[in-house]
Amino acid sequence: ESILHNCLARGSDGVSNLDGMFAFIMATPERIIVARDPIGIKPLYLGKRGESFCFASEIKALSPYVENIVEFPPGHVFDSSVGLRAYYTLPTPTDQLKIAKEAEKAIRETLTRSIEKRLRSDVPLGVFLSGGLDSSIIAAVASQFCSELKSFSVGLEGSPDLIAARRVAEYLGTEHHEYVLTPEEIMQDLPLILYHLESFDVDLVRSAVPCYYVSRLACEHVKVVLTGEGADELFAGYDYHKSYKSPVSLQAELHRSVKTMHNINLQRVDRMTMAHGLEARVPFLDKEMLSLTFRIPAALKLPQSTDTEKWVLRKAFEDLLPAEIVWRDKE
Repeated sequence: ESILHNCLARGSDGVSNLDGMFAFIMATPERIIVARDPIGIKPLYLGKRGESFCFASEIKALSPYVENIVEFPPGHVFDSSVGLRAYYTLPTPTDQLKIAKEAEKAIRETLTRSIEKRLRSDVPLGVFLSGGLDSSIIAAVASQFCSELKSFSVGLEGSPDLIAARRVAEYLGTEHHEYVLTPEEIMQDLPLILYHLESFDVDLVRSAVPCYYVSRLACEHVKVVLTGEGADELFAGYDYHKSYKSPVSLQAELHRSVKTMHNINLQRVDRMTMAHGLEARVPFLDKEMLSLTFRIPAALKLPQSTDTEKWVLRKAFEDLLPAEIVWRDKE
């Protein structure tokens, strides 16, 4: 409804006012407006059929009818009266927030606002909880606003993630649900997972498997989940980030990776959750968070003195979680 009223009043110029995740097509007798959210959390594709444009949220919906399917670019709007244009650009890194305490305070306040905003829902809501830093922070903050927060975790028997997730859930007092996978079940379901994922990328398939099952588990209890995507890209959480010796080069790589999330991690989360009719919200990719994190130097995200990834993020929330969770190595 907010999209409809906004675009009826301001046309395609109204898209820049929208705050959230979306991919939509709005048709009036005079024009068609098509837009996708700034980072590409929600999917959108287009293809041509003769002189006509065809749009859909999945490749498989278009493939019988068009050739040369391309991805509709994130942060863009198409207006049939003026064509395609960008309405959002990821902020350029500036390194303004150099004082650690100030950066920690800003992260704490901004991410808390982002999570609180995404807890607005008229349907049951929960969190994916792997026991890693990112999902644990989201669960910790969300539990301050939700008295009966539900959390969901999956893994193979004896998985460190299952054990860590239980520890966090117990500490926060969430209503915790978990599912233990078997290799045989994964092999049986893999064709269905690929059908929904629409990718054969090895890393993407590998990460889609647990996401598929945790989404299946969550949809039995809630309609909306919060998930931690984006934290690794914003705060230098991947192991390969440690190979960067130049803070400028590392910051540039983080900037690049956020811009490409729409067809990597965000594609996986959207496809696996929506395969089960589940809506996934990503607080780390709020526009205000994006603006903030690219004002924080790479040296605070991955200090060479400690080699601890996501250092400033850990410091910002270290009082909300057990120390073994806050300072747990990424697995």
